Amino acid sequence: MFADPPYNLQLRGELRRPNQTRVNAVDDAWDQFEDFAAYDQFTREWLTACRRVLKDTGTLWVIGSYHNIYRVGAILQELGFWLLNDIVWVKTNPMPNFRGVRFTNAHETLLWCKKSRDQKRYTFHYHALKSMNDDKQMRSDWEIPLCTGAERLKVNGAKAHTTQKPEALLYRVILASSNPGDIVLDPFFGTGTTGAVARKLGRHFVGIEREAGYIEAARARLDTLAATSLDDDALGRWPTRRSAPRIPFAALLENSLLQPGQTLYLDRHPDQAATVLADGSLRLPDGTRGSIHKLGALLRGLPACNGWEHWYYKDADGAFVVIDRLREKLRTETI
Repeated sequence: MFADPPYNLQLRGELRRPNQTRVNAVDDAWDQFEDFAAYDQFTREWLTACRRVLKDTGTLWVIGSYHNIYRVGAILQELGFWLLNDIVWVKTNPMPNFRGVRFTNAHETLLWCKKSRDQKRYTFHYHALKSMNDDKQMRSDWEIPLCTGAERLKVNGAKAHTTQKPEALLYRVILASSNPGDIVLDPFFGTGTTGAVARKLGRHFVGIEREAGYIEAARARLDTLAATSLDDDALGRWPTRRSAPRIPFAALLENSLLQPGQTLYLDRHPDQAATVLADGSLRLPDGTRGSIHKLGALLRGLPACNGWEHWYYKDADGAFVVIDRLREKLRTETI
């Protein structure tokens, strides 16, 4: 789900530039609320409805500004949602603060959350986002310009929607947290940005909108987009750590990627070494035996340890290499 609800901007009076031209601010009726209590009740009701239909493996994105995002975040937590990230959308071309009495509002915040704290499975294409970011881990600050130019929908020369979001923002959201063929729900559909990007990426969508003008603009926009027929790999279905085939450590021995008797080193420490045994277990110098996870936890003094990420072997050049690379190699060959 992606939700771009009213922000409750609480504007008072007209906003004008230094040359006295009027700024086309967000003064639509749908953004008007009597007070904070009314806005909170509205927020609680739509989030409750979203939580009811959100799959147990799904996630929810909500975008907002300083006017509303903190209230929305508190209500999300009250309803049982569990926050995964807050993303800062840094606008590279923000509207100036014409009065010069405050900092320029140059960002908005996206909250990404799962349905509950106990939810184990959800979609996140970490490696896809890393690839998009020149093979560097994607950060939580996204520099993306406002929707302008040909992308901005207009009716009779005027903006069709005062707060149309850029497709680049939705592209990143949808690619990161859904698969081709998934359904993306947008309860504040507006002029259909979520639907347009979902269609381009081979996702299905459900859009909910009550403003007749926005519905008409969204339909016209979507009618120009044919359904995508590319293959899943092109559209972004990649195996994640949770969905990828399980590879037992012993499979590295069976496929001659490691050998019985070979030495592994915990976190590359020469004094924390273990011998690989033929059955896929490890043996410490004092004779203690166990799995890569059990002995990793024992040596690190922790209740648990993902041994794949902490045990290293030495390659032909004497460099330390994490054993997880061997698992990924085997997965690639298997797939």
